[in-house]
Amino acid sequence: MYTISIVFFIMTVTGFGLMGMDKRKAKKHQYRIPEMTLWLVALLGGAVGTYFGMQCFRHKTKHLSFRIGFPILAIIDIILFIKIVGVF
Repeated sequence: MYTISIVFFIMTVTGFGLMGMDKRKAKKHQYRIPEMTLWLVALLGGAVGTYFGMQCFRHKTKHLSFRIGFPILAIIDIILFIKIVGVF
């Protein structure tokens, strides 16, 4: 149970950080983080972080797949976390 909590936390922080790094790289016209990597982190439990990173850094907000996909995955992550960890 604690392991799952740690995994969710690490993936959330990673997702948030990757969105910030990718936004910074975009501004500097540097090599970007592949979108597949962002999706993979979101699918592996980091959807809440990637969603908040998207909002905080105003990054990928024009992409319909990100605008719809990340919030849906974030809701699923929260539900799974509550079911697995048994918060309620």
